[in-house]
Formats: sequence, C-alpha cells, structure tokens
Amino acid sequence: MGSEAPRTLFDKVWDAHTVLSREDGQSLLWIDRHFVHEGSHHAFGQIAARGAGVARPDRTFGVADHYVPTRGRDTAIANEAVRRMVARLDDNTRAHGIRLFGLRDPRQGIVHVVGPEQGLTLPGLTIVCGDSHTSTHGAFGAIAFGIGASDVAHVLMTQTLWQRRPKRMLVHVDGRAGPGVAAKDIALSIVARIGADGAQGHAIEYAGSAIRALSMEGRMTLCNLSVECGARCGMVAPDATTLAFVRGRPGTPDGDILARAEMAWHALPSDADAAFDQVVTLDATQIAPVVTWGTNPEDAVSITARLPDPAAIADAGRAAHVRDALAYMGLAPGQSVTDIRVDRVFIGSCTNSRIEDLRAAAAVLAGRVACVPGLVSPGSSLVKRQAEQEGLDRIFTAAGLEWAESGCSMCVGMNGDVVAPGERCASTTNRNFKGRQGPGARTHLMSPAMAAAACVTGHLTDARALLEGRW
Repeated sequence: MGSEAPRTLFDKVWDAHTVLSREDGQSLLWIDRHFVHEGSHHAFGQIAARGAGVARPDRTFGVADHYVPTRGRDTAIANEAVRRMVARLDDNTRAHGIRLFGLRDPRQGIVHVVGPEQGLTLPGLTIVCGDSHTSTHGAFGAIAFGIGASDVAHVLMTQTLWQRRPKRMLVHVDGRAGPGVAAKDIALSIVARIGADGAQGHAIEYAGSAIRALSMEGRMTLCNLSVECGARCGMVAPDATTLAFVRGRPGTPDGDILARAEMAWHALPSDADAAFDQVVTLDATQIAPVVTWGTNPEDAVSITARLPDPAAIADAGRAAHVRDALAYMGLAPGQSVTDIRVDRVFIGSCTNSRIEDLRAAAAVLAGRVACVPGLVSPGSSLVKRQAEQEGLDRIFTAAGLEWAESGCSMCVGMNGDVVAPGERCASTTNRNFKGRQGPGARTHLMSPAMAAAACVTGHLTDARALLEGRW
C-alpha cells in the first residue's frame, strides 16, 4: 500500500470529523464545541417547536455578550427587549443543562474571548457559533466558522452539521514586522491584498515566520478577520506558542490525556508537500500601520498614504465603490490619511480586546490626555480584572477614556453603545460597513495602538511616533 497523500492542516481536521459523505460533495461533520449567545433564541425556538432536545449539552456553551450592556450592570437591564433576550438565554441553557457564562458570571465576556481563555478552544477541534467571527478560534488549529439559526438548531439536536469542503488557500507572511506594526495591520493588509471576496469558498491557513512570531492574541486577531476577505475560516497550525497558551486552563485536559492530545496536535501542521488551491505571499517588513477609509475592510491603506481617486481607477465597478464610500465617509479623493479627524474612539470587540491589546493602547496613552471621547470595553471579565491588576484601567481613565464592562459593545451598535449619525470613530473592531456602529456612523478600523494615537491627537495618526521609547 502506498503512503498517504500529503494533507493540509485543514484537511487533517476535516477528515477526522467526517461522519459520512454524500455524492453531492456534502460531508456530515461531528462538532466538538458549539457556542450560543442571546441571539440564539431563534434556534432554541425551532427545537422546541419540534419537541426536540439538545443532543450533547456538554458540548454546547452559552455566553451572554452581543446585546448585554457595558454600563449599569448592578441594576436591571433598562432595555426591555434586551432584558428578555438575556433572560431567554438563561432559561434555555438551564432547561437543557447547558453551561452558561451569563451576565453575573465572573468569567462572562465575548464568546470568542471566553472560549480560548477557558480552555474550551483546543487544537484540532471543530467549533461553530451563530456569529461570523467564530473564525477567531482557528488560531489554535481548529476548524471554526459561523452558522445561521437553522444550522444552530441542527447542531443542538444532532451535534453534527452538513457542510461542503471548501478549497484551501495558503497565506504566507515572512519577515519581521517593524515596531508598532500589530497583527491587526497584517490582517488588514491581507484583506486589502486579497479583496473582500478574494477568499470566498476557501479555508485560509496562515503560515510563515511573521505568523509564527505572533502571540496567540495576535493569531486570534488574524483569524478573526478571515471572514472579511470571504473565507469560510482561517487557521494557524498549533506549535509551542499554542501549547503554552492552552496548558493549565479550566477546560484543557491534564496528565496522560494532555500528553496524548499534544502528540496528536504535533501531527496537525500541513505536510511539507501539501497542495493548496491558492497561495498568497506577503512581506511583513513592508507592512506599516494600516487604517480603513471606506465601507468594507478591503478599503485599507497605510497610515502614510493618501486616499484613492476614483477617477484614476480603470475598473468601473471598483471606481463606483470608491466614489460611494468616500461620499458616505465624508472624505475627499487624494486626501492624506493623517488629515482625517475623528470624533471618538472605541477599543474593544472580539478582534482587539484581550490583555495584549489593552497593553498596546495603554502604552500610547500613558501620561497623555485624550482630546476626543473614548470607550474601552475589555473582552471578558477576567481580562478586565487582569487589566485592573496591572493598572491599565487607571491609564485609560486618567487619559479621559471610559472604562466599561465586557461585551460586544460598540462593535455592533445594538446594545446601547453606538456612534452618533455622522460621527467618525477610530475603532479596533472588524467591520466598517455603513451603519455598523449605529445609523450613519463612520468607522475607521485600526489596531489598539493606532486607535489610542487617534484619541490623543484627534486625527488618524501613526502610532509609531508616539511609541518611541515606550515598547
């Protein structure tokens, strides 16, 4: 018998979870982890209508994050609709024996922060959630993706899901990123290079020396933004950095079980001759801090650049998008990026709200005073406590920013934290769509250090100048 053909990381995990395959190309996958949140009540309603139960409540975890307020946690939720949604999550998880990281739980936070810090996210798993940025968990070498309400119901009832195997894309980033260049800058550079739908129908594997140099927090930021270029998921092969992060966490096995698991995890990286359908290469030494200027994450440029001129763009469709985006954002063709003034700053979201992100923002803000309002929402209650132990909260508040509780907050504009119509926000979030942070809001995506720099100058600013001597 000949040796097995070389396989990618994605294929190894996919094959290990395939229960059966159909002639039409669909595979029934076993799902290891299923996260639900307040918005999952539709799926619970579907299974109740069928008189069904939850097949594996031990594999499903509830997290209150999307709609929960980040202020006034000591009192009842003022918004009646939100109060009902949070109560329904409590009721549904209790009725089905599902563990809940609820609003009063000291481990509460954003689902894509809570999963990894609780050791529920591990290499080689399949992970789904009714949220598109479930791709975050791929940083651990897991296949993780968002699903709709009907699929959430299917997983609740069967712990399986029908899926079509995507193509494989390798994004290879080599070289050492310069000081002040963060994972967010690498991620936005990739999205700008590939395009908003350039990875559609693909699973991305990120590799190269620049990726290996990233912390787990940085890798999560990278994989979080995979869906912004159309990918089904994003992955980084597990290595020593991964294993060091997961060891000792509440959900991580220990003893002989961990030893056997680590042997399996070491076998997950793509084989040397594994084939990919597409390969994209970037040089990290050429990446500068990046900001978005338009209405999707593809509209991203270096902080040192000027805005595009639709009159100089040959592609009619792209030119029309640029023209429309500039009009919505209230910007002029050819304008210098650093001339763009901001009205407020938001630091948070499942993209950039971990302790490393807060430290980066605090490095810029220490000893300085903000000239525009700012809101900082940690990714979890545990991150909040750690930041307070390190004194980061005092740096933020001394600079004039508001220090809030954990939750999705101003990322989605549906929990009371919104950007006013026409206002411009320097944001560490993942989407800059029209109205994403509130009706008429204008969003510029960037790293935490870049958002902090904008906060103290009042305009988009190269954070590297403010970080000299502070790293």
